[in-house]
Amino acid sequence: MYWLRLLALFSVGLISCHPSADHTKMKHFAECPCTSLASGDSSGTAPYANVRGALLASRFASFEALKSVIGIEYDSSGPGHYRVRVRHCSHDREVVSVLETGVSQGDFAKARYSGGLGDRLALLYGSPEAVRNRKDLEKAYTLLRWRSEWFGEGDIAFFDLAKTSAQNISTPGLAYKNARDSTEKGYINSFNHITAQAFITSCFSEELADFIADSHERYRHPELITGVFTAEQIANLDEGPLDNYVDIINNEWGQELGKNLRDKYGIDRATRWTPELLANYLNDLQAYFSWAFQIGFKPFRPDDEIVRRFSNKLNAVMQERLDFDKTITE
Repeated sequence: MYWLRLLALFSVGLISCHPSADHTKMKHFAECPCTSLASGDSSGTAPYANVRGALLASRFASFEALKSVIGIEYDSSGPGHYRVRVRHCSHDREVVSVLETGVSQGDFAKARYSGGLGDRLALLYGSPEAVRNRKDLEKAYTLLRWRSEWFGEGDIAFFDLAKTSAQNISTPGLAYKNARDSTEKGYINSFNHITAQAFITSCFSEELADFIADSHERYRHPELITGVFTAEQIANLDEGPLDNYVDIINNEWGQELGKNLRDKYGIDRATRWTPELLANYLNDLQAYFSWAFQIGFKPFRPDDEIVRRFSNKLNAVMQERLDFDKTITE
């Protein structure tokens, strides 16, 4: 079964406890004893009880239910600077993400399109690393979004890969016991975040993947950093804090998966993505989904149209055969 292959991959790649020494960011991954916040549920009847690693937002009936599974801590280092630390422990592995005050997608869009010199200087001061890595950001955004003007009608983006993985589920009786799992905020959303973050980590770096994820959350949902939500936001299961903190956790699992697959296949910036390599990579992603959600999948094949088209797109982007003067920031 696919999940057995990925369990072997995790066993080889993560055999020791190795939290990051960078405590200023408070972001790490570790394989070591950790206490699950849901460990008190010994009945196994909670809808999330049989999910491990990655999370499904559709399995939680409320924000309070999610907080019984993940840890959320807010703090401030001074006026105007806030930070949230989000952690998730599952099967002796823990991911920790930190989202703090900083630049967002909106700042990049303003500096490029509608702002003046002051906005550009503010961006340079607020995120010099992102400005220096502008070309990598443009490449990543090209993979994240549909660009029919470059790749033709029906261009493939990470969302399409995630949607196809959802269509590849071969055990609907196991997968869809919870009706909300079949909505876009179920498997498709979890697959999308993990897939995108894994690819960006494998092709570029964990730091770039993390920056893209954080700048998106800061722009769309700045209140995630402070924890100041309205009652309406808390009650909104599809767009409120429940959904977005699940996304943050899944981004972290995706980055860890991306590092392992990068090492497994020797992926770097010069890698030529053949349909065979891409199909294997996607099947390893599905192997992880199979393990995490305990469901089965039909495999991707090298001759699938979506595999052929996305391998061509990957090669065009990574080998710089495009005009990256058209930055994608929306």
